[in-house]
Amino acid sequence: MSSTLAPAMAVQVPLWHHYLQAIRSREASRAQDYQRAENVLLTVLERVHAQDPRFLVDYSRDLEALQFALRSSDSPVDMEVPLRVDAEALLSEEPGASEMGDGPVTCRLGVPREGAGLEQWVTDDVFTASLNSSAKCCGHIVPSKVLHVLKDLLVAAIVHCKHHGLITPGSLKADSLREEALHLSLLVSSGWRTIRFNVVPVVRWKHRVPVLEGAQRAPGFPEGSLKRIISQEVALVPASAQLWRVSMDYLLTRLLSALGSLPGHRLDSLSVLDRVNHESWCDSGQSPGLTFDHLKAVLLWASVLFPAPEDWAELQGAVYRLLVVLLCCLATRNLPHFLHPEHNLLQDTSLDLNALYQRVEHFASQPEASLRIHVTHLGRSPPPRIGHGVKALLQLPASDPTYWATAYFDVLLDKFQVFHIQDKDRISAMQSIFRKTKTLGGEDS
Repeated sequence: MSSTLAPAMAVQVPLWHHYLQAIRSREASRAQDYQRAENVLLTVLERVHAQDPRFLVDYSRDLEALQFALRSSDSPVDMEVPLRVDAEALLSEEPGASEMGDGPVTCRLGVPREGAGLEQWVTDDVFTASLNSSAKCCGHIVPSKVLHVLKDLLVAAIVHCKHHGLITPGSLKADSLREEALHLSLLVSSGWRTIRFNVVPVVRWKHRVPVLEGAQRAPGFPEGSLKRIISQEVALVPASAQLWRVSMDYLLTRLLSALGSLPGHRLDSLSVLDRVNHESWCDSGQSPGLTFDHLKAVLLWASVLFPAPEDWAELQGAVYRLLVVLLCCLATRNLPHFLHPEHNLLQDTSLDLNALYQRVEHFASQPEASLRIHVTHLGRSPPPRIGHGVKALLQLPASDPTYWATAYFDVLLDKFQVFHIQDKDRISAMQSIFRKTKTLGGEDS
């Protein structure tokens, strides 16, 4: 942040921190509520495991509480239930699926004919036999069948835990369990807060992540963190009644945690924008809009594009770094998945990206109205901090993405007066990433 800020900008700095303090004041209670609800569900899952040892209990979920505390919305939280199966002994069959690096996006999980130790996975309740006697596998583990078995086990476990006083009365009801397309939805009460968990059976899978493998020295992340993260297994989760797909959600959460270990306002900027998104851009959750996962991807990209510690030393500047990346994504209608850049996170949404762009642009131009903690917090809104000429520039990309060229970025960053980037290659890298011509692990990134 430059020491020669415009006076109006300098006056507004305390407002950003006041808004952040209000968000932080809720984090501890949100984390506690989450942990209480999670403990209830883990107790039930322990009973599920006792009934059927094929389903394990995952206790390594400490990062989920952190992520829940950062969010402002109460959208569902995934609870993974690992299957007790030797994934390396299974056969991955890709029925015309696209590729993610060198591994499958979707696949069938086949049990080999000579597979040892897999007897418990060739029973009719989770398995469908192959009609092709010459195939390498004798059949497949079927996601829809696994979900159905898990649902029955959960109902029985909830009844058992309530009958034996293992869970707090009223914290969990079996009739709140719903079997949806790819997961089981379950409501858990924690004090006054009710948290919806999406219970998902998963197969732990060793899977190459070429993007991370080629970026172990990527700027913006703690030294050695990417090397540790790529050693983690990914999860195969239900993709349809018959198919499984690769999920890298756990790796993304690990990356988010790694950013939190660095000094600066990286996670604070995410929390601020998530709160603004929930309250202003999504009308307190009443309108469709960006999700926490969208904003998390924006932060991960911004951390690579702006790797210097001074880029994140000041809260307002940190938020605007996310805003510039987000505006670029909305203008080009492309938010690449951080670990799979060929996948556009905005592609299959029903969002009105033009309208959303205008809301984000309005916040970037005049954030004060959205930073109110209460209607009585501020009086009249001050005038916009940027002139009409820059406002017009901001609006151009919504109709013509070609304006998001290097020269346009130079003007935009200069007018905002919060960026002082000497290395123009970062701007070029952003353009290349969002045109799908480079990846994080590419030689030019």
